[in-house]
This record gives sequence, structure tokens and C-alpha cells, in this order.
Amino acid sequence: MAKGPLITRSELRKRQQAQASESLKKQRKAETAYRQEEKKIASFYRKESKKNKPITKTRISEREKTTKWNSFLMKSLIIVILMLCVVFLAIAFI
Repeated sequence: MAKGPLITRSELRKRQQAQASESLKKQRKAETAYRQEEKKIASFYRKESKKNKPITKTRISEREKTTKWNSFLMKSLIIVILMLCVVFLAIAFI
């Protein structure tokens, strides 16, 4: 028979604490690795979302803009032509 126990309670407690601290270290390393991967993934998709901006223009709105600009430019062109005619007439009869 053995004269004493193979492992004392204090030795058993020390081993359990060592295992617990090792498991905490491993868990922290795993968490940091997970956070880093999450950051990489988030930055990648943020870049992708910046590249793919939502479409705000439509064909109908663009056509409306061009028709408005065309009408404005035609009106201004007619006014300029009329003013030139008045100037030429004033020069010719003075």
C-alpha cells in the first residue's frame, strides 16, 4: 500500500488553476482573432457598399431635366437674338 496520497488537494487545486488560466488565455486569443476577422469582413463590405452606391437617377427625371434646360436655353437664345436685332436696327437708323 501507498504511504501517502499520490496527489494532494493543494497540488490538485494548483493544476486546476493552471488549466483554468490556460483555457482563459486560449479563449482570449480566440476572441481577439474573431474580432480581427470581423473587422476585416466589415471593412471589406463597407468598401463594397461604397462602390455600389444606390441609384438615385432615373430616365424620366433626366429627361425632365433636359427638357427644362432646353426650354430655358431656347428662351434665352430668342431673347439674345431679339436684343441683337434691336442693336443692329438702332445702329442702322442712327
